[in-house]
Amino acid sequence: MANIKSAKKRILVNKTRADRNKAIKSSVKTAVKKVRAAIEANDKEAAKSALIAATSAIDKAAKKGVYHKNTAARKVSRLNIAVNKMA
Repeated sequence: MANIKSAKKRILVNKTRADRNKAIKSSVKTAVKKVRAAIEANDKEAAKSALIAATSAIDKAAKKGVYHKNTAARKVSRLNIAVNKMA
């Protein structure tokens, strides 16, 4: 454990931010899984609605700095392509 007051604070702040980032990443992964599950089930309407929710979650995560903006754009793009490939 750190002895300096500012180092102690850094440890607490880092833990808080790591927990927040972990929760946000987890929710994004869950949203993406819902899109993938709808694609696997060949349910276009469910896939489209899940895609909207997943896109929103990814964009919010990028806005908060959890994901880099290019990573978020890539994830959204790949999901869009997957949903659009459904016949």
